[in-house]
Amino acid sequence: MKRLLEDAYAYALAANETYERYQDDWEYLLESYVGGKDYRRAAHLTKYQLETGDEYQARLDATPLENHAKSVISTYTSFLFKEGPTRDYGVLETDPALSDFLRDADHDGRNLDSFMKEVSVWSSVFGHCFILVSKPDIGAQTRAEELDAGVRPYVSVLTPLVVTDWSWSRSATGKYTLDYIKYIEDVNGDITVVREWSNDRIITHTVNTGTHEVIGTETEVNQLGIVPVIIAYNQRSVVRGIGVSDIYDIADQQRKIYNELSEIEQSIRLNGHPALVKTPSAEAVGGAGAIISMSEDQDPGLKPYLLDVKSDISQIYESINHSVEAIDKMANTGAVRATESRTLSGVAMETEFSLLNAKLSEKARNIELAEEGIWKMYAFYQGLKWDGTVMYPDNFTIRDKDREIQRLKVAREITENPVLLREIDEELAELLGYDELEDDEAEEMQHPTTIPGEDRSKHIQEMIMEGYTDQQMLALHPEISQADIDLAKRELLDINNQEGE
Repeated sequence: MKRLLEDAYAYALAANETYERYQDDWEYLLESYVGGKDYRRAAHLTKYQLETGDEYQARLDATPLENHAKSVISTYTSFLFKEGPTRDYGVLETDPALSDFLRDADHDGRNLDSFMKEVSVWSSVFGHCFILVSKPDIGAQTRAEELDAGVRPYVSVLTPLVVTDWSWSRSATGKYTLDYIKYIEDVNGDITVVREWSNDRIITHTVNTGTHEVIGTETEVNQLGIVPVIIAYNQRSVVRGIGVSDIYDIADQQRKIYNELSEIEQSIRLNGHPALVKTPSAEAVGGAGAIISMSEDQDPGLKPYLLDVKSDISQIYESINHSVEAIDKMANTGAVRATESRTLSGVAMETEFSLLNAKLSEKARNIELAEEGIWKMYAFYQGLKWDGTVMYPDNFTIRDKDREIQRLKVAREITENPVLLREIDEELAELLGYDELEDDEAEEMQHPTTIPGEDRSKHIQEMIMEGYTDQQMLALHPEISQADIDLAKRELLDINNQEGE
């Protein structure tokens, strides 16, 4: 019996080979993103030889972390969700539970946009994450009973660290489908809840990790007939079900910077507080104005002295700056950081903008695909087939307004073409956020399509003075001819000559 209990415990907490292969990497990525005490406890500082445990802990406590991993992911997320997605719910438009789901998607108070933002963050950190779409089974016979009880589908995000086992099956059409998943649902002290989903059943294990035993197992029928899990990828890898993280290489550079910051702190301490070398018999007190007492018969060659170590920390700062530049290159964020935007050339900035735009577009497509999977599963729970659409922004073009304004100002100074000047003014107004030209546009829309014969020459003269070309005037007024324009020009010239006299 004891052996059976041990086997049940081992089975409940067992993980597949892929999980065990990637577990350390995922923990490292999580620590790098979260930072703070978790990063300090992970002890990512290189320990010196002969350094005691207390000395190492003091160095950990004194070393700050520049969290570039979180900064990069926050930059991506801010662009991705600056504008919300456009959704057409299709057959779900009339679903009575839809508004409640949009307002509280995960039964934890987060709306769907906030939930998808979290999905984006964790898929960026780990390379992928899992979205579980659930609907409680309370034995309701009708939809009305479910609505009265507040039962509807809801979503949960599962990071790769809690999903310990999974498997795929391939259909006759060649499509791969997730047909089994096991994940840690809850941890409360020594009590851990582990849940398994397969196509035909749902098993819940309650495990006591303190006594190494399974204290309860519940089995229920999976009436859905499928595993309701969607994998949200950041970028697919060559291993099925595993994604590529945005921050793995960045985390290595971040750890390097972390160690170099510790070296700077230690160097400053050594420069300001040189070590005192003395014999045990010499009495010394540290600090400014300290007095050292030596016996009168002590060998002069053994007199105390300061071991002054002058270390050049400028090279360490150069190495840190190089690492920051490397992070910006890997993340394509150099052009959106204030310190970089002052040093990059215009061409380099445009290249950075283009690369960042491409990366964000790919991420948006993957988030869009994940949400489509959520809606298909939601509709499946409701006995429907989803026919709606989800559209996330796919263009994240970034403009350097200051540089464009300077370019337009130069262009305005070197041209005299009235049409080109007008185009430049309109673009400047757009960059500056002004709407003064709207009145002009409205006036153009109200431009008379025909001119009475007695006012024709006068109106043509007004258009000439406003900068209209012959072709534009002919296009606006088919009733006039080139001869009318030439006549108006001669009359305008005569008027100007008379005013000059």
